[in-house]
Parts: sequence; structure tokens; C-alpha cells
Amino acid sequence: MKFKRIAAVFTAFSVLFGLSACGKNAAVPRDEQEQQVTVPSEAQETTEAPTLDSAVTTAQEVTDTPAVTTTVVHGADDVESIYLTFYEASLSVGQSTMPFVTMLPDSAPNKSEKWTSSDSSVARVDELGNITAVGEGTCTITVTSVSTPDVKADVAVTVAPQPGLTYMEGVLIANKTYGLPSDYNPGGLTPETSAAFDRLVQGAANDGINIYLSSGFRSYDYQNEIYNNYIAAYGKAATDTFSARPGHSEHQTGMAIDVNIIDDSFIGTPEAIWIEEHCEEYGFILRYPQGKADITGYKYEPWHIRYVGEDFVKKFREAADKAGDPKYTLEEYFGIDSVYQD
Repeated sequence: MKFKRIAAVFTAFSVLFGLSACGKNAAVPRDEQEQQVTVPSEAQETTEAPTLDSAVTTAQEVTDTPAVTTTVVHGADDVESIYLTFYEASLSVGQSTMPFVTMLPDSAPNKSEKWTSSDSSVARVDELGNITAVGEGTCTITVTSVSTPDVKADVAVTVAPQPGLTYMEGVLIANKTYGLPSDYNPGGLTPETSAAFDRLVQGAANDGINIYLSSGFRSYDYQNEIYNNYIAAYGKAATDTFSARPGHSEHQTGMAIDVNIIDDSFIGTPEAIWIEEHCEEYGFILRYPQGKADITGYKYEPWHIRYVGEDFVKKFREAADKAGDPKYTLEEYFGIDSVYQD
């Protein structure tokens, strides 16, 4: 816990003073490899390395207030009170912040924390206290002492929509109909996406399957370069069946990953089968399933997964089961289309 607290202190002060960091993106370079495929994929490029300047400042606004905390009389070795560096936060959808926690007395042997959100569709929180705005509204984020559960402190969170972005049930939508601003840049894979993918890789390894990242985050400018290169090689009509126009790529969200072999030779491999059968266990969905090109706008891509979070996956799978469709799509779930508006 000592090392986690040091990391938390650094993260908290980074937020308070406007610092930001690039997300993890261990992409395997592919831009110099020749791909022999019948139909190319937009993802046969390297993942663009994010820069610090491109990272998005996580907290739009953090309000400091006088310390207001729960204090309960306990034994000499129990946690008696919790103090936070702030108790209110105003965020835009997709932004994050994290308060620094102090538990007293210092002599308390167990200062473990438990974090909860009153409404995860508005803001979610991880085990370290990283608060991420998900949808417009208000909610309360609570930190509780594990050893003394009646000692806790709250952060009142207000979330506003982020201009130019489309969120549905906390899911950032990027397809042919719904685009992203050219300056939208999370700086790499989002922390939640990266952590979930690490768990997926380990889960696959436990089953004797080797899954690795081949393409992750791509900026607007980099996607523009990829798209235009494909147009020069294949023409615009063909390119639009497998490559997203700039501003319409899920890779720009920082929540999409292409795994392993990024061409049609991946179809039917043990790795592709494992991804389709297990990715939802880790908060991902197979974004462009077989037979749904007329709905998603893209050819079958068994290598392309999109992080939507485990809570949303449960609702998504329930809807898919109700529809009797194991190859359900986001477009079908939300009742939206994916068609360029030109």
C-alpha cells in the first residue's frame, strides 16, 4: 500500500497542477511489414506513440472546500477519520481526477480503502480512487475505511457533456455517423483500457493462448495519413469498407485495440476464437463481427476489440441474448446507424 499511496500522491498533485500523462500503449510496429491480404485493414500500421504535449489534462475543475469528514470514536488502533484534498469535482465526460486520502490516526495499522460510486453511469472509480466521468449528471464517490467501515468521506461529482463528443450510456461513440473532434486526444490508451487488456492477455496466457497488442491509440492526424495512403492504393470506395476516415476511428478514443495478426489470415485461428469467446469477460466487445458489415459499416475484423467496461458489457450481453444474436453490435444496441454523411 505504501507504493500505491506514493503513486496516488503523484497522480493527485498531477491533476491539481494541470499535469497529464500518456496512456500505456505497447504497440508492436507493423508499418514496415508487408501484408499479403485480399482485403486490407486500416490497422496495418504502427500505433502512434503519444507525446506528453498531446495528453489531455484530466480534471476540468476541482473545488477545494474545508475538510468535512466522518469522525467516529473507536479503539486506539482503529481508523477514526478520513480527510481528502477535495470534496467536490466538476468534470466533463471522459475526464478523470483523484483526491489524496489521509487516514488518522497515523498509528492505525490498516489504512486500506474501499471506493464506491453512487451512480457508475455518471462517474466510476477504481480501487485507487481514480474518478472518471462517464455520463452527464451528479453522483457521490465514497471512500470507506476497510478496517472501520463506518468511517468514510464523500466527493460530490458533477459531470457535464464534452462538446463535440457523443456518449450513450457512458460509451463514447465513434463510427461513420458519429465522429470525434480533430483535437480529441487522450494521449494513448485510456488507463482503464490498458489495465483491462493486461488482464485479458494474462487470462489468455492461462489458457495457453498468446494475445498481444498490434495497434492501439491513433491520433486524428495519424488516421488521416493512414486513410489517404489507402485511398491512393485502393480508391476511396474500397477504402471506406475497411479504414475509418479521420475523426471516425475508434482508435482515436484510446479504447480500441487490434490484436495479433491484423489481416484475414487471423480468421479462424485459436487466438481469434478465444478473443470472440472471452473478450467480454474483461470489458471488451468484438466491434465488427462477421455478417454485420451493413450495420457497422466495416468488414469482419476478428482482431478489433473495443473496451466498454464490464458493467456495460453485462447490459450489452443481456440485450444480445434477448435478441437471440451472439454477434450483436453497438449500433443495434443503441438503435443507431453507421453511414458517412456525404
